[in-house]
Amino acid sequence: MGQFVVAGGRRLAGTFVVSGSKNAALPILAATTLVAAPVTLTGVPLRLLDVRHMLAMLQELGVTVTMSGSDTVTVDARGPLSPDLPDVYTRTMRASVFLMGPILGRLGRVTVSRPGGCNIGPRPIDLHLKALAALSVRFMEGPGGHIVGEGRRLTGAVTYLDLPSVGATENVMMAAAAAEGDTVIENAAREPEVVDLAQFLNAMGGAVHGAGTDRIWIQGGHTLSGGAYELIPDRIEAGTVAVAAALTGGDVMLSHVVPEHLTPLWRKLSEMGAAVEVSGPTVRVSAAGTLRATSLRTGPHPGFPTDLQPLMLALMTQAQGCSTLVETVFENRLRHALELRRMGANVLTDGRMAVIYGPTPLEGAVVEATDLRAGAALMVAGLAAQGSTTVLGAEMVARGYQDWAERLSALGASVTLEP
Repeated sequence: MGQFVVAGGRRLAGTFVVSGSKNAALPILAATTLVAAPVTLTGVPLRLLDVRHMLAMLQELGVTVTMSGSDTVTVDARGPLSPDLPDVYTRTMRASVFLMGPILGRLGRVTVSRPGGCNIGPRPIDLHLKALAALSVRFMEGPGGHIVGEGRRLTGAVTYLDLPSVGATENVMMAAAAAEGDTVIENAAREPEVVDLAQFLNAMGGAVHGAGTDRIWIQGGHTLSGGAYELIPDRIEAGTVAVAAALTGGDVMLSHVVPEHLTPLWRKLSEMGAAVEVSGPTVRVSAAGTLRATSLRTGPHPGFPTDLQPLMLALMTQAQGCSTLVETVFENRLRHALELRRMGANVLTDGRMAVIYGPTPLEGAVVEATDLRAGAALMVAGLAAQGSTTVLGAEMVARGYQDWAERLSALGASVTLEP
Protein backbone atom coordinates (compact mmCIF):
# COMPACT_ATOMS: atom_id res chain seq x y z
CA MET A 1 0.00 0.00 0.00
CA GLY A 2 3.00 2.30 0.37
CA GLN A 3 4.42 4.57 3.04
CA PHE A 4 3.52 7.56 5.14
CA VAL A 5 5.76 10.64 5.00
CA VAL A 6 5.50 12.83 8.08
CA ALA A 7 6.94 16.33 8.34
CA GLY A 8 8.21 17.05 11.83
CA GLY A 9 7.84 20.04 14.08
CA ARG A 10 4.07 20.32 13.72
CA ARG A 11 1.79 21.07 16.67
CA LEU A 12 -1.64 19.45 16.61
CA ALA A 13 -4.65 21.65 17.35
CA GLY A 14 -8.36 21.55 16.62
CA THR A 15 -11.27 19.13 16.98
CA PHE A 16 -11.06 15.44 16.17
CA VAL A 17 -14.22 13.33 15.77
CA VAL A 18 -13.49 9.77 16.88
CA SER A 19 -14.61 6.92 14.62
CA GLY A 20 -16.64 3.93 15.65
CA SER A 21 -14.64 1.18 17.30
CA LYS A 22 -12.76 -1.26 15.08
CA ASN A 23 -12.39 -3.73 17.94
CA ALA A 24 -16.13 -3.64 18.56
CA ALA A 25 -17.10 -3.74 14.88
CA LEU A 26 -15.29 -6.97 14.01
CA PRO A 27 -16.95 -9.29 16.58
CA ILE A 28 -20.34 -7.60 16.15
CA LEU A 29 -20.17 -8.08 12.39
CA ALA A 30 -19.32 -11.73 13.03
CA ALA A 31 -22.26 -12.00 15.43
CA THR A 32 -24.70 -10.91 12.73
CA THR A 33 -24.40 -14.44 11.28
CA LEU A 34 -26.45 -15.61 14.28
CA VAL A 35 -29.35 -13.41 13.21
CA ALA A 36 -31.56 -14.76 10.42
CA ALA A 37 -32.89 -11.27 9.69
CA PRO A 38 -31.45 -7.94 8.48
CA VAL A 39 -29.30 -6.02 10.97
CA THR A 40 -28.34 -2.36 10.46
CA LEU A 41 -25.18 -1.17 12.20
CA THR A 42 -24.09 2.46 12.49
CA GLY A 43 -20.77 3.82 13.67
CA VAL A 44 -18.91 1.20 11.63
CA PRO A 45 -15.47 2.38 10.41
CA LEU A 46 -16.13 1.18 6.87
CA ARG A 47 -12.86 2.38 5.34
CA LEU A 48 -10.63 0.29 7.61
CA LEU A 49 -8.94 -2.62 5.85
CA ASP A 50 -9.83 -5.09 8.61
CA VAL A 51 -13.50 -4.09 8.48
CA ARG A 52 -13.52 -4.36 4.68
CA HIS A 53 -11.99 -7.82 4.94
CA MET A 54 -14.56 -8.93 7.50
CA LEU A 55 -17.40 -7.73 5.27
CA ALA A 56 -15.85 -9.57 2.32
CA MET A 57 -15.63 -12.74 4.43
CA LEU A 58 -19.29 -12.45 5.32
CA GLN A 59 -20.17 -12.14 1.66
CA GLU A 60 -18.07 -15.22 0.84
CA LEU A 61 -20.09 -17.13 3.46
CA GLY A 62 -23.37 -16.16 1.81
CA VAL A 63 -24.29 -13.01 3.74
CA THR A 64 -25.74 -10.00 1.91
CA VAL A 65 -23.91 -6.78 2.80
CA THR A 66 -25.19 -3.31 1.88
CA MET A 67 -23.16 -0.22 2.80
CA SER A 68 -24.66 3.25 2.94
CA GLY A 69 -23.05 6.54 3.89
CA SER A 70 -19.70 6.61 5.64
CA ASP A 71 -20.46 4.41 8.65
CA THR A 72 -23.64 2.39 8.12
CA VAL A 73 -23.98 -1.19 6.91
CA THR A 74 -26.94 -3.56 6.69
CA VAL A 75 -26.13 -7.25 7.03
CA ASP A 76 -28.62 -9.92 6.01
CA ALA A 77 -27.60 -13.44 7.06
CA ARG A 78 -30.83 -15.27 6.27
CA GLY A 79 -28.72 -17.71 4.32
CA PRO A 80 -27.97 -20.28 3.22
CA LEU A 81 -24.53 -19.89 4.78
CA SER A 82 -21.27 -21.79 4.28
CA PRO A 83 -19.32 -23.16 7.29
CA ASP A 84 -15.97 -22.80 5.50
CA LEU A 85 -14.15 -19.57 6.31
CA PRO A 86 -12.17 -18.38 3.25
CA ASP A 87 -8.41 -18.87 3.53
CA VAL A 88 -7.58 -15.66 1.69
CA TYR A 89 -8.74 -13.69 4.74
CA THR A 90 -8.19 -16.05 7.66
CA ARG A 91 -4.49 -16.42 6.91
CA THR A 92 -3.91 -12.67 7.03
CA MET A 93 -6.44 -11.31 9.53
CA ARG A 94 -6.63 -12.59 13.08
CA ALA A 95 -10.15 -11.23 13.55
CA SER A 96 -11.41 -14.05 11.33
CA VAL A 97 -11.38 -16.19 14.46
CA PHE A 98 -14.44 -14.27 15.67
CA LEU A 99 -16.54 -16.17 13.14
CA MET A 100 -15.87 -19.54 14.75
CA GLY A 101 -18.35 -19.15 17.61
CA PRO A 102 -21.31 -17.72 15.68
CA ILE A 103 -20.92 -20.07 12.69
CA LEU A 104 -20.80 -23.05 15.06
CA GLY A 105 -23.88 -21.67 16.79
CA ARG A 106 -25.70 -21.18 13.49
CA LEU A 107 -24.57 -24.23 11.48
CA GLY A 108 -23.01 -26.66 13.96
CA ARG A 109 -19.78 -26.82 11.95
CA VAL A 110 -16.89 -24.55 10.98
CA THR A 111 -13.65 -24.93 9.05
CA VAL A 112 -10.89 -22.35 9.49
CA SER A 113 -7.16 -22.02 8.85
CA ARG A 114 -5.02 -20.74 11.67
CA PRO A 115 -5.43 -16.94 11.64
CA GLY A 116 -2.74 -14.38 10.91
CA GLY A 117 -2.45 -10.74 12.02
CA CYS A 118 0.10 -8.47 13.69
CA ASN A 119 3.42 -9.99 14.70
CA ILE A 120 3.35 -8.99 18.37
CA GLY A 121 4.07 -12.38 19.88
CA PRO A 122 2.36 -15.76 20.10
CA ARG A 123 -1.42 -15.51 20.22
CA PRO A 124 -2.55 -19.10 19.92
CA ILE A 125 -6.24 -19.82 19.52
CA ASP A 126 -6.05 -22.64 22.06
CA LEU A 127 -8.09 -20.57 24.53
CA HIS A 128 -10.86 -20.26 21.94
CA LEU A 129 -10.81 -23.98 21.16
CA LYS A 130 -10.78 -25.05 24.80
CA ALA A 131 -13.63 -22.71 25.75
CA LEU A 132 -15.79 -23.68 22.76
CA ALA A 133 -15.11 -27.37 23.41
CA ALA A 134 -16.84 -26.94 26.77
CA LEU A 135 -20.05 -26.26 24.77
CA SER A 136 -19.87 -29.75 23.21
CA VAL A 137 -17.79 -28.76 20.19
CA ARG A 138 -15.27 -31.31 18.89
CA PHE A 139 -12.21 -29.95 17.08
CA MET A 140 -10.08 -31.90 14.63
CA GLU A 141 -7.09 -31.19 12.43
CA GLY A 142 -8.30 -31.03 8.85
CA PRO A 143 -6.33 -31.19 5.59
CA GLY A 144 -4.00 -28.37 4.69
CA GLY A 145 -3.54 -27.20 8.28
CA HIS A 146 -7.21 -26.37 8.75
CA ILE A 147 -9.14 -26.70 11.99
CA VAL A 148 -12.55 -28.34 11.76
CA GLY A 149 -15.07 -27.81 14.56
CA GLU A 150 -18.28 -29.82 14.88
CA GLY A 151 -21.05 -29.29 17.40
CA ARG A 152 -24.43 -30.18 16.01
CA ARG A 153 -26.07 -29.49 19.35
CA LEU A 154 -24.27 -26.87 21.42
CA THR A 155 -24.93 -27.22 25.12
CA GLY A 156 -24.42 -24.54 27.75
CA ALA A 157 -21.69 -25.11 30.33
CA VAL A 158 -19.40 -23.42 32.84
CA THR A 159 -16.08 -22.56 31.21
CA TYR A 160 -13.00 -20.98 32.81
CA LEU A 161 -10.55 -18.97 30.73
CA ASP A 162 -6.92 -19.45 31.76
CA LEU A 163 -6.36 -15.84 30.65
CA PRO A 164 -9.00 -13.11 30.31
CA SER A 165 -8.78 -13.21 26.52
CA VAL A 166 -11.05 -10.72 24.78
CA GLY A 167 -11.41 -12.86 21.66
CA ALA A 168 -12.11 -16.08 23.53
CA THR A 169 -14.66 -14.34 25.75
CA GLU A 170 -16.46 -12.94 22.71
CA ASN A 171 -16.35 -16.22 20.79
CA VAL A 172 -17.93 -18.13 23.66
CA MET A 173 -20.57 -15.42 24.18
CA MET A 174 -21.65 -15.72 20.56
CA ALA A 175 -21.72 -19.52 20.50
CA ALA A 176 -23.48 -19.64 23.89
CA ALA A 177 -26.25 -17.36 22.62
CA ALA A 178 -27.25 -20.18 20.25
CA ALA A 179 -26.64 -23.08 22.69
CA GLU A 180 -29.22 -24.97 24.66
CA GLY A 181 -29.19 -23.99 28.32
CA ASP A 182 -27.04 -21.50 30.20
CA THR A 183 -23.34 -20.78 29.89
CA VAL A 184 -21.09 -19.11 32.46
CA ILE A 185 -17.69 -17.68 31.51
CA GLU A 186 -15.35 -17.40 34.49
CA ASN A 187 -12.30 -15.10 34.32
CA ALA A 188 -13.92 -13.32 31.39
CA ALA A 189 -12.38 -10.27 29.73
CA ARG A 190 -13.87 -6.97 30.88
CA GLU A 191 -13.00 -4.67 27.95
CA PRO A 192 -15.60 -2.16 26.68
CA GLU A 193 -15.75 -4.04 23.38
CA VAL A 194 -16.93 -7.16 25.24
CA VAL A 195 -19.69 -5.08 26.80
CA ASP A 196 -20.64 -3.69 23.38
CA LEU A 197 -20.98 -7.19 21.93
CA ALA A 198 -23.16 -8.23 24.87
CA GLN A 199 -25.37 -5.19 24.38
CA PHE A 200 -25.67 -5.96 20.67
CA LEU A 201 -26.72 -9.56 21.37
CA ASN A 202 -29.27 -8.32 23.91
CA ALA A 203 -30.60 -5.73 21.46
CA MET A 204 -31.21 -8.58 19.00
CA GLY A 205 -33.12 -10.60 21.62
CA GLY A 206 -30.34 -12.43 23.45
CA ALA A 207 -29.81 -12.66 27.20
CA VAL A 208 -26.25 -11.85 28.29
CA HIS A 209 -25.61 -10.76 31.87
CA GLY A 210 -22.52 -9.52 33.70
CA ALA A 211 -20.51 -8.22 30.74
CA GLY A 212 -17.88 -5.86 32.10
CA THR A 213 -17.19 -8.16 35.05
CA ASP A 214 -15.07 -11.31 35.20
CA ARG A 215 -18.17 -13.55 35.27
CA ILE A 216 -20.54 -13.49 32.29
CA TRP A 217 -23.76 -15.50 32.21
CA ILE A 218 -25.46 -16.24 28.89
CA GLN A 219 -28.94 -17.71 28.69
CA GLY A 220 -29.01 -19.69 25.47
CA GLY A 221 -31.82 -20.67 23.16
CA HIS A 222 -33.25 -17.20 22.57
CA THR A 223 -34.29 -16.39 19.01
CA LEU A 224 -32.28 -13.45 17.72
CA SER A 225 -34.24 -11.03 15.56
CA GLY A 226 -33.05 -8.20 13.36
CA GLY A 227 -32.84 -4.56 14.27
CA ALA A 228 -30.50 -1.59 14.50
CA TYR A 229 -27.47 -0.95 16.70
CA GLU A 230 -24.85 1.80 17.10
CA LEU A 231 -21.26 0.87 17.96
CA ILE A 232 -19.19 2.52 20.67
CA PRO A 233 -16.41 5.00 19.74
CA ASP A 234 -12.90 3.72 19.16
CA ARG A 235 -11.01 4.24 22.41
CA ILE A 236 -7.65 3.36 20.83
CA GLU A 237 -8.04 5.93 18.05
CA ALA A 238 -9.04 8.51 20.68
CA GLY A 239 -6.03 7.57 22.80
CA THR A 240 -3.68 7.78 19.83
CA VAL A 241 -4.72 11.35 19.06
CA ALA A 242 -4.60 12.30 22.75
CA VAL A 243 -0.99 11.11 22.99
CA ALA A 244 -0.13 12.91 19.75
CA ALA A 245 -1.52 16.14 21.20
CA ALA A 246 0.62 15.78 24.31
CA LEU A 247 3.74 14.82 22.35
CA THR A 248 3.52 17.83 20.01
CA GLY A 249 2.65 20.35 22.72
CA GLY A 250 -0.73 20.65 21.09
CA ASP A 251 -4.32 21.34 22.07
CA VAL A 252 -6.94 18.92 20.70
CA MET A 253 -10.62 18.49 21.50
CA LEU A 254 -11.72 14.88 21.09
CA SER A 255 -15.41 14.48 20.40
CA HIS A 256 -17.54 11.30 20.35
CA VAL A 257 -15.66 9.72 23.26
CA VAL A 258 -16.68 7.53 26.18
CA PRO A 259 -14.18 9.02 28.69
CA GLU A 260 -14.40 6.18 31.23
CA HIS A 261 -13.09 3.76 28.60
CA LEU A 262 -9.71 5.52 28.84
CA THR A 263 -9.38 6.39 32.53
CA PRO A 264 -5.84 4.88 32.82
CA LEU A 265 -4.63 7.03 29.91
CA TRP A 266 -6.09 10.27 31.26
CA ARG A 267 -4.37 9.60 34.60
CA LYS A 268 -1.00 8.90 32.99
CA LEU A 269 -1.15 11.95 30.76
CA SER A 270 -2.02 14.13 33.76
CA GLU A 271 0.77 12.55 35.76
CA MET A 272 3.22 13.46 32.98
CA GLY A 273 2.11 17.09 32.97
CA ALA A 274 -0.51 17.26 30.22
CA ALA A 275 -3.87 18.91 30.87
CA VAL A 276 -6.90 16.66 30.47
CA GLU A 277 -10.39 18.17 30.67
CA VAL A 278 -13.41 15.85 30.46
CA SER A 279 -16.85 17.24 29.65
CA GLY A 280 -19.51 14.72 28.74
CA PRO A 281 -18.58 12.94 25.48
CA THR A 282 -15.66 15.30 24.81
CA VAL A 283 -12.11 15.36 26.16
CA ARG A 284 -9.62 18.18 25.67
CA VAL A 285 -5.92 17.28 25.83
CA SER A 286 -3.25 19.97 25.80
CA ALA A 287 0.37 20.22 26.83
CA ALA A 288 2.72 23.11 27.44
CA GLY A 289 6.16 22.97 28.98
CA THR A 290 8.18 19.96 30.03
CA LEU A 291 6.63 16.51 30.33
CA ARG A 292 7.58 14.41 33.35
CA ALA A 293 8.85 10.82 33.30
CA THR A 294 6.54 8.09 34.56
CA SER A 295 6.21 4.33 34.95
CA LEU A 296 3.63 2.26 33.15
CA ARG A 297 2.52 -1.36 33.14
CA THR A 298 0.01 -2.69 30.63
CA GLY A 299 -2.72 -5.11 31.60
CA PRO A 300 -6.20 -6.37 30.78
CA HIS A 301 -9.04 -3.87 31.27
CA PRO A 302 -9.35 -1.90 33.51
CA GLY A 303 -5.56 -1.81 33.34
CA PHE A 304 -3.59 0.25 30.84
CA PRO A 305 -4.42 -0.86 27.27
CA THR A 306 -1.63 -2.72 25.52
CA ASP A 307 -2.70 -1.14 22.22
CA LEU A 308 -1.65 2.28 23.55
CA GLN A 309 1.71 1.09 24.87
CA PRO A 310 3.65 1.93 21.66
CA LEU A 311 2.20 5.46 21.71
CA MET A 312 3.19 5.96 25.34
CA LEU A 313 6.71 4.73 24.66
CA ALA A 314 7.03 7.40 21.98
CA LEU A 315 5.71 10.02 24.42
CA MET A 316 8.17 8.93 27.12
CA THR A 317 11.10 9.74 24.83
CA GLN A 318 10.19 13.42 25.29
CA ALA A 319 9.65 13.31 29.06
CA GLN A 320 12.19 14.67 31.53
CA GLY A 321 13.91 11.86 33.44
CA CYS A 322 13.84 8.06 33.36
CA SER A 323 10.58 6.32 32.46
CA THR A 324 9.93 2.60 32.70
CA LEU A 325 7.42 0.53 30.77
CA VAL A 326 6.43 -3.11 31.27
CA GLU A 327 4.37 -4.98 28.66
CA THR A 328 2.48 -7.83 30.34
CA VAL A 329 0.02 -8.81 27.60
CA PHE A 330 2.16 -9.64 24.54
CA GLU A 331 5.74 -10.82 24.78
CA ASN A 332 6.96 -9.39 21.47
CA ARG A 333 5.44 -5.93 21.57
CA LEU A 334 8.50 -3.75 22.00
CA ARG A 335 9.91 -4.07 18.49
CA HIS A 336 9.05 -0.43 17.80
CA ALA A 337 11.72 0.57 20.35
CA LEU A 338 14.40 -0.25 17.76
CA GLU A 339 12.65 1.93 15.19
CA LEU A 340 12.44 4.80 17.70
CA ARG A 341 16.17 4.41 18.34
CA ARG A 342 16.73 5.01 14.63
CA MET A 343 15.14 8.40 15.28
CA GLY A 344 17.47 9.14 18.19
CA ALA A 345 15.44 7.89 21.14
CA ASN A 346 17.36 6.64 24.17
CA VAL A 347 15.48 3.39 24.84
CA LEU A 348 16.82 0.19 26.39
CA THR A 349 14.79 -3.02 26.27
CA ASP A 350 15.06 -6.31 28.09
CA GLY A 351 12.35 -8.82 27.28
CA ARG A 352 9.04 -7.18 28.13
CA MET A 353 10.57 -4.13 29.84
CA ALA A 354 11.77 -0.83 28.42
CA VAL A 355 13.70 1.96 30.10
CA ILE A 356 13.45 5.35 28.42
CA TYR A 357 15.71 8.34 29.14
CA GLY A 358 14.50 11.73 28.04
CA PRO A 359 13.97 14.12 26.66
CA THR A 360 16.04 13.28 23.59
CA PRO A 361 15.71 15.18 20.30
CA LEU A 362 14.14 13.02 17.61
CA GLU A 363 15.39 13.18 14.03
CA GLY A 364 13.44 12.14 10.95
CA ALA A 365 14.39 8.71 9.61
CA VAL A 366 13.11 5.80 7.54
CA VAL A 367 11.37 3.41 9.93
CA GLU A 368 9.07 0.41 9.59
CA ALA A 369 5.61 -0.24 11.02
CA THR A 370 6.26 -3.57 12.73
CA ASP A 371 2.59 -3.82 13.68
CA LEU A 372 -0.58 -1.72 13.54
CA ARG A 373 -0.14 0.31 16.74
CA ALA A 374 3.65 0.54 16.33
CA GLY A 375 3.08 2.18 12.96
CA ALA A 376 0.79 4.77 14.52
CA ALA A 377 3.37 5.42 17.26
CA LEU A 378 6.13 6.02 14.70
CA MET A 379 3.92 8.46 12.83
CA VAL A 380 3.21 10.34 16.06
CA ALA A 381 6.92 10.39 16.89
CA GLY A 382 7.54 11.77 13.41
CA LEU A 383 5.26 14.71 14.18
CA ALA A 384 7.62 15.76 16.97
CA ALA A 385 10.88 15.02 15.12
CA GLN A 386 13.15 17.36 13.22
CA GLY A 387 12.95 16.77 9.49
CA SER A 388 10.96 14.19 7.59
CA THR A 389 10.06 10.68 8.76
CA THR A 390 9.09 7.90 6.36
CA VAL A 391 7.03 5.09 7.89
CA LEU A 392 7.11 1.97 5.73
CA GLY A 393 4.21 -0.46 5.80
CA ALA A 394 1.29 1.93 5.50
CA GLU A 395 -1.05 -1.03 5.05
CA MET A 396 -0.42 -1.98 8.69
CA VAL A 397 -1.66 1.40 9.90
CA ALA A 398 -4.61 1.38 7.49
CA ARG A 399 -5.89 -1.77 9.18
CA GLY A 400 -6.84 0.26 12.24
CA TYR A 401 -6.91 3.97 11.34
CA GLN A 402 -9.11 5.19 8.50
CA ASP A 403 -8.17 8.23 6.39
CA TRP A 404 -5.29 8.73 8.78
CA ALA A 405 -3.15 11.10 6.73
CA GLU A 406 -6.08 13.41 5.96
CA ARG A 407 -7.43 13.44 9.51
CA LEU A 408 -4.06 14.19 11.12
CA SER A 409 -3.41 16.89 8.52
CA ALA A 410 -6.73 18.50 9.44
CA LEU A 411 -5.24 19.04 12.92
CA GLY A 412 -2.18 20.81 11.52
CA ALA A 413 0.07 17.86 10.74
CA SER A 414 1.77 17.37 7.39
CA VAL A 415 1.25 13.70 6.52
CA THR A 416 1.10 12.22 3.02
CA LEU A 417 0.47 8.68 1.82
CA GLU A 418 2.83 7.69 -0.99
CA PRO A 419 2.95 4.56 -3.18
